[in-house]
Amino acid sequence: MDAPAPPPDDLICDTRLKYVRILSERDNGLVVFEFAIGWPDLSVELAMPRPAFEEFCAAHEVQLLAR
Repeated sequence: MDAPAPPPDDLICDTRLKYVRILSERDNGLVVFEFAIGWPDLSVELAMPRPAFEEFCAAHEVQLLAR
């Protein structure tokens, strides 16, 4: 029996890659952003105070995406 064909490149998800796209910074100090793992187009929206956001980004070694 032959091994199954590997998935197309656009279906491969590298969970080591993490992405952040800043959406806005509010007057109350919250940074609103999208966070994605593996695929930059599949994300969740989060909000954190600036110091927590910076710590989050450093801990996850994110790639910053353009708006």
